[in-house]
Amino acid sequence: MKAVNNDVKALLRDSQALFQAAAALTGDKAEEMRSRAMLLLDTALTKAREAQADAVVAGKEMVGSAEDYMTENPWCTIAAAAGVGFFLGMALSRR
Repeated sequence: MKAVNNDVKALLRDSQALFQAAAALTGDKAEEMRSRAMLLLDTALTKAREAQADAVVAGKEMVGSAEDYMTENPWCTIAAAAGVGFFLGMALSRR
């Protein structure tokens, strides 16, 4: 996930540099640089969407695993929730 984030940032930096360079140029060269920058931005957007879709799938799998565990081990789940509640109550009551 971090690699995708770094890739997207690099693509955005590159496209920004191309847009800045294209601002100083005119004619065909400027249009070519703008086109390359737009292609880089499209690539960054596609990678970001793919990363988001992967994160959603991973999140749904985690939720499914948690639900399965809670269904199979209800008393452990109740004990864990009670323990967390107890410690939170202790921490908040000391303030």
